[in-house]
Amino acid sequence: MLAAFTFHSSTNWQIAEDYSIKFTSDDPAGVFTKLKGDISFDPQNLSASKFDLKVEVSSISTGNGIKNRHAKSDKWFDADKFPNIHFVSSKFIKTDKGYSVMGNLSIHGVTKEFTMPFTFVKNTFTSSYMINRLDFKIGTREGMSAKVPAELLVEISVPVSKL
Repeated sequence: MLAAFTFHSSTNWQIAEDYSIKFTSDDPAGVFTKLKGDISFDPQNLSASKFDLKVEVSSISTGNGIKNRHAKSDKWFDADKFPNIHFVSSKFIKTDKGYSVMGNLSIHGVTKEFTMPFTFVKNTFTSSYMINRLDFKIGTREGMSAKVPAELLVEISVPVSKL
């Protein structure tokens, strides 16, 4: 009778220090250097998998101190008021090219349903996708902000080890 109650668990992973979170456009481009969170993922048991990840906004680095201060200001990310970019998964699916994870992405006080494609090869999660900063009220389309493209390419590489 106990066999009817099968518990499915997923593999828990620790984020390695050599992860990379890059964003690019014509201008700006840069990286975020602080990522933390919980990753449970098993390709054979996607229903038990879960991501709960936070990127520290103040860790933004564009290679230019003035741009960094501007990005952290209340005109852009407002790092004091909204210190983290936060993603919490709700569902994983297998795709032809790897996987997709659906969930809620919160940036700058705005939470939206978001789908992120990714691959998992040799204990490394990789993802590449476009994101529209205006969907999350990052900057505007007026003044100097109008020069910044609305869409940016985000490229992520997160090596992990089993806990």
